[in-house]
Amino acid sequence: MRSTSDFLVASRRISPALNAAAVSGEYLSAASFLGVAGLVVKDGIGALWYPVGFTAGYLAMLALVAAPMRRTGALTVPDFAEARLGSAGLRRLSAVVVLVIATLYLVPQFKAAGQVLAVVADTPYWVGVVVAGAAVSVTLALGGMRAATYVQAFQFGLKLVLFVVPALWLVLSVSAETRGAALSPVEFTTFARTTPVDFRLGTELSLTEPTSVAIDGRTPELLGPGRYEVEGGSRWVFAAGSDVPDVDGAVPPGGSGWSRPLLDPGGAGYPVLATLSILVATVLGTMGLPHILVRFHTSPDGRGARRTAAITVALLSAFYLFPAVYGVLGAVLLPELYLSGGTDTVVVALPARVDGGWAGTLFTALLTAGAFAAFLATSLGLLLALSGAVSHDLLPGTTLRRLRLTSLAAAALVVALALPAVHLDVGVLVTSAFAVAASTFCPLLVLGIWWAGLTARGAAVGMVVGLVASAGVIGVDLTLGSPDGIASILLGQPALWSVPLAFATMVLVSLRGHPPAWAAAAMLRLHLDETRPRP
Repeated sequence: MRSTSDFLVASRRISPALNAAAVSGEYLSAASFLGVAGLVVKDGIGALWYPVGFTAGYLAMLALVAAPMRRTGALTVPDFAEARLGSAGLRRLSAVVVLVIATLYLVPQFKAAGQVLAVVADTPYWVGVVVAGAAVSVTLALGGMRAATYVQAFQFGLKLVLFVVPALWLVLSVSAETRGAALSPVEFTTFARTTPVDFRLGTELSLTEPTSVAIDGRTPELLGPGRYEVEGGSRWVFAAGSDVPDVDGAVPPGGSGWSRPLLDPGGAGYPVLATLSILVATVLGTMGLPHILVRFHTSPDGRGARRTAAITVALLSAFYLFPAVYGVLGAVLLPELYLSGGTDTVVVALPARVDGGWAGTLFTALLTAGAFAAFLATSLGLLLALSGAVSHDLLPGTTLRRLRLTSLAAAALVVALALPAVHLDVGVLVTSAFAVAASTFCPLLVLGIWWAGLTARGAAVGMVVGLVASAGVIGVDLTLGSPDGIASILLGQPALWSVPLAFATMVLVSLRGHPPAWAAAAMLRLHLDETRPRP
C-alpha cells in the first residue's frame, strides 16, 4: 500500500468476479452462517424470509445504486454525500451514521466468535472475542482493502464448502425417521431423553405439570406448576419424558405455528405485518450498509459495479439454500436450545448430536472454522468502513499511518463493547443495523442518485429523523422491554415506518429549499456511462 486509495478502495482495480466473491464473503456474517438456522429453531420456518431479504437487497442495489455510486469517484459513503450535495456538515453526519451501523454490526460478530469458541473448545467467552479482534485488526492494518478483498474472497469459498459438505453429511447420516420428522415436525412437548439445558440468558419458564429438575448439579427436585425465574448461567437437567416448559414469547419447535411460513417474533399476533417489516429492513438495509457500498468503489467502472452485484446475487443464492437444512434438523435433534436462548449455536452443535465419534468431531471443527471465517470476513469490511469514517471523513489530513492506527484502535474499542454483550441477542443487534441503514443511507442514496431536487438540508434532516426513529426506538425497546401486540413490531423492527418517514422528510424539507447549482451536472455524471464507446 502506498496511498489512502490503496487502503480504502484497492486503487479501484478489483475484477467483478473477485469482487463479487469478496462481497459475498463479507456479507455472509455470523447472522447468516449461524443466525438463520438458529432463528428457524427459535421462530419457525418463517425465519427463511431473512435470507430472501438479504439476497433481494442486491437486486435493489443492482437496479438503483451500484453503477451511479461508482461513477461519483468517492472513496466512502460520506464522500458521496459531500460530492453530491456540497456539504461538509452532511459528510460528518454521514460518518457518524457509519459509526453507528458498523458498531451495531461488529459487536455481534465478535460476540458470536466468543460464543462459538466457548461451545466447541470450552474456553472463556473473552478468548474468542479477543482472538477475532486481533486477527481482523492486524490483517486490515497491514493490508487494507486489497488484503481484505483476497481474504474475503477466499473465505467465501471456504464458508461455502464448510457449510454445504457438513449439511449433506448430516442429511445422509440421520435416520429416515429423523428426515421425515424434519419435513413433518411435531411440536416439542416432552423431553425424549435426560436433557441438560444451559440457560445463557435469564429466562422465565411456565410449568404446566409437576416436573423433576436438577438445578446446577443439585439433587433432582419436583417443581409444581407455575412460573419460575431462571438466572442466566444456570443449568437445569430435565428427566426423560418430563413436560417441556413454556417460554414467554417463544414458539416451541414443531407444530402449526412453528411451521407457518410467516414471522411472528414474540408472538405479537401480526405475522404478515412482522414479515413485511423484516423484508423492508433487510432489502433496503442491504442497500445502505457502508461496508457493502464501499465495495462498489473498488470496481474499475460502473459496468464492473453492476456485474459485481449481479454475480453476488447468484453466489448468495447458492449459499442460502442450506441454512434451512440445519434449522429443521436442529428443531428435531436439539429443540431444547430454544429454552436456553442458545439457538444460534445449533449449527456447530448438530454434528456431535448426530455422531459422537470422530466424524462428529471433524464436522464440528469444520463448521467452527467456517463460522470464524464468517466473523472475520464481515468484521474486516466493517472495520474498514469504521476506520475510513474516522480517519478520512471526521478528521482532516488523512494519512496511511493514521488509517492503520485507527483500525487497531477501533478494533480494541469494539472488543471492549463486545465483552459485556454476552447476554445480548445477536439477531436483534444485526437487524437493528439493517433498520438504521435502511432509514438513513437508503433514502440518501436513492434520492441523491435519482432526484435532482435533493438539498443538503433535506438530506441532513431526513437522516437525523431516520436515525432517531430507528436506533432510538430500538434502544428504547431494548432498555424498557417490548410491549405487547402491534407495538412490539413497530418498536422492535421500525423499518416499516421509519424508512417512509425518512424519505418523506428529505423530500418535504428539500422542496422548501433550492438544490445545488451543479445538481444537473451531478446527475449526468451519475447516470452517463463513463466508459469509451467501442468501435
